[in-house]
Amino acid sequence: MSDSSRDTAEGAGWGTGERGAYRRLMPPKAERISWLDPRMLWVARNGVLASWFGDPTGRTRSRWVAQRAACGAPADKVIRRDDPDRFSFLVLGDTGEGDDPQYAVVPGFLKIGQDSRFAVLASDVIYPVGSADDYDTKFFRPYQDYRAPIYAIPGNHDWYEDLGGFMRVFCDDAPPLPPEPRPRPLTRAWLRSLLWHRPRPDAGQRLAEARTLRSAPAQQAVQPGPYWAIDAGPVRIIGIDTGLLGALDAEQGAWLREVSRGPRPKILITGSPLYVDGRREPCAIEGGGTVDDIVRDPEHHYVAAIGGDIHNYQRYPVRLDDGRTLQYVVAGGSGAFMHATHTIPRVDVAGVTEQDFRCYPLRGDSLAFYSRLYGRRLWMRRFFTLTEAEAAAVIAERLGIKPTRAPGAPTRVTGRVRLVAGLLGTGRRPDRARRLRLPVRKIYTSLFSPSSATYSPPFFKCFLRLDVSPESVRLRCYAATGNRAQEVAPPVEDEVTIPLPRPGGTGQR
Repeated sequence: MSDSSRDTAEGAGWGTGERGAYRRLMPPKAERISWLDPRMLWVARNGVLASWFGDPTGRTRSRWVAQRAACGAPADKVIRRDDPDRFSFLVLGDTGEGDDPQYAVVPGFLKIGQDSRFAVLASDVIYPVGSADDYDTKFFRPYQDYRAPIYAIPGNHDWYEDLGGFMRVFCDDAPPLPPEPRPRPLTRAWLRSLLWHRPRPDAGQRLAEARTLRSAPAQQAVQPGPYWAIDAGPVRIIGIDTGLLGALDAEQGAWLREVSRGPRPKILITGSPLYVDGRREPCAIEGGGTVDDIVRDPEHHYVAAIGGDIHNYQRYPVRLDDGRTLQYVVAGGSGAFMHATHTIPRVDVAGVTEQDFRCYPLRGDSLAFYSRLYGRRLWMRRFFTLTEAEAAAVIAERLGIKPTRAPGAPTRVTGRVRLVAGLLGTGRRPDRARRLRLPVRKIYTSLFSPSSATYSPPFFKCFLRLDVSPESVRLRCYAATGNRAQEVAPPVEDEVTIPLPRPGGTGQR
């Protein structure tokens, strides 16, 4: 097994390593998305419009579900597979930018997943707006050599064209929904409809050709809608659609409560993680209650909740009052730009402390990555750029923790290093946090997180492999840096074995 970022800087992808072979998989002219481009923000405007003028996602989702039911989809939305009691599956999150960071994940994904039974894409299959025109280079091409089915749940970007492309690809070529009646003039819905981004009438003309890249019978997967459950071996995997604004409509909430019942161990896959960046985000359900209420209920026998949307890896082992431990995982780092981990403050949430918390990239590597990025952007490389050792040292100082990697020679934390760390939004210990800093961190993480503005390794991408048996689920996070060393032998950045409830028992102990 190769070194991970927790072992050495080289294991993290720093240095002069040989670039991997992933570029041979890419199209000759790969689209490069920049979220600092006003044109890109304008085309992806529907999320903002939904927050201003009302979110139509729930109604549109209900129409899609009704259409699929009329076409014969199972009423309970359960996909019943014939997997054995011991099998493996993969999880990728926020994949579809179609550029270097997405394709850099593919060689390791294929190597680690060659004996897996299926894969799940957790959120944002296609950037920027989920267009059917983008599926050829951002889904079919990168995963053409994965010989098993791929299921998916949509993210907010897949909803920016009302889920039309997603439903065509994953739901048996679902036809477009018929147009709705025009809203009354001068209402919020009317204003929203005037500005709403919609797909072009001729979108998806290349889909038939793109499908040939994943046309083998073993690769085929048809799911009953944008949310579903999979009965596979001894577990049930439940995927929920959190739409544009990260919430569930009442209809989907009622289905989730129903499909969560029973003694079978369950794993949730969601587009909005329930624990992230040191906070609990329970995910509201229209009409009352939250997704996390359902997950925590001992009668439902959940053992893990895995969410996309945030482009890195985080894990929170939350011990509940009844003695069970639930693994809450963020796994959105499989292709889109990297969300910083160095902005995460010292963790102290729901009994989870720094000793229990895991993330990838390590906070020091995240800070070093961003310092190089903004040093280039601002033409201030000498001032902004921090070495990996300097970044790790200032993280340890600000959070009051020991460096994760064994330090080499002592590193001096200078005033410049502290200033750069502060300017780049580095987290603090809770007892030293200042109210004035909270808006600064929010502005940094929401506005200045980069697009995929770097096309040279390390990329700090990742994917999950889950090995299921009747006794346990072994979850491993594998890294993909874009360097050859991590491509040949993908390092394990985190690993946990999750015991499954015993028949007749109350759950994990």
